[in-house]
Amino acid sequence: MNAPVEILPPTSAGQRLLSTLLRGTLRLLFRGLIRPPLPVAAQRLILRGLTLATRSPRGVRRSHEPVAGVPCEWQRPPRAQGRVILYLHGGAYLLGSPATHRAITANLARLAAAEVCAVDYRLAPEYRYPAPLEDALAVYQALLARGVPAADIAVAGDSAGGHLALQLALALKARGQPLPGALVVFSPCTDFTCAHWHQPPAGDPLISRAWVESAVALFCPPGLAHDSPQLSPLFADLSGLPPLLIQVGEDEVLRNDSLRLAAKAREQGVVVELQRYRDCWHVFQAHAGVLQVADRALAEVAGFLACVQGGGR
Repeated sequence: MNAPVEILPPTSAGQRLLSTLLRGTLRLLFRGLIRPPLPVAAQRLILRGLTLATRSPRGVRRSHEPVAGVPCEWQRPPRAQGRVILYLHGGAYLLGSPATHRAITANLARLAAAEVCAVDYRLAPEYRYPAPLEDALAVYQALLARGVPAADIAVAGDSAGGHLALQLALALKARGQPLPGALVVFSPCTDFTCAHWHQPPAGDPLISRAWVESAVALFCPPGLAHDSPQLSPLFADLSGLPPLLIQVGEDEVLRNDSLRLAAKAREQGVVVELQRYRDCWHVFQAHAGVLQVADRALAEVAGFLACVQGGGR
C-alpha cells in the first residue's frame, strides 16, 4: 500500500473527447472567471451555476441535518453499513458548499455503502482560520458523542477540504482524542508558502496561482507564518495519523503538494497510498457520473476504506 500507483484514464474515443471538452469548458468558465479581482461573492455564484447540473446516483437519499450547530448535508445509500464519511468540500476556503460537491459525496455514499456527512463550514473572508477547523472539530466530536466509533469514521476532503481534513486529524492528535479510521484527500493544499508550484505541460484548466495566493491571503490570519505547522500540514509532525489515501492529477498546479505529503508521511511511519492520475486536473473526481476516470477514482476510495476499516479489498 505504500508504493505509489499511476492510473491511466480510459482510452475510448468518447471519453477522450469528453475530457477535452470538459478541460476547455473549465479553462473558460472556471479559471477564466473565478480569479481576482472578481469579488468573492460573484465567484461563489459562478461555482453554484457550474454545479447546478450535478448528476446524483439513484437511491441515495439527501437530507439537511445540523450537527453540533453546524449545517451539514447527509447522503445516505440504500444499504449503509454503519460507517460515516465526514466530507470537507474544497473551494480555496472562499467558495463551495455541500451542494457544489454532490457528485463526489453522493457517489461516495453509494460506492462505499456509508453515510456521508458533508460539513457546510464557515468560509473566508468572513471567517478566517481557525473557523473552518473549529466547525470540523465540532462535527467530528458530535459524531463520537452520538456513538459512532472513531474507527468507523473516515475523514475526506478535496483541495482546501483536503487541507482541512489533515488539519482536523492533526488537531485531534494534539488533543489526545480518538483519530478517525482513515483519511482520504483529493489534491490537497499542504504548503501555504506555494514554493513548489507545478507547471504541467498541458496546463491546469481549473486553478491559477493568482487565485490560490489571493485565497491564502484572505484565509490566513495576520502574523501567522505560512510555513507554520498550524497552517501547512506538510511542516507538521505527521506520525501517528491514520491510513491515508492521496489522489492527485498530473495536470494540476498543486500536484507537488500531494507528492511531498506522501513522501513525508511515509518517512514518519504513516500507511500511505498515493494514486497519480495521468491527464487529469485538479479534483477531477467532481466529474463522477460523467468521466469514467472519476468514477474509478471514487471506486478506489471505497476499496481503500473497505481495506483499512474492515471488510477486505
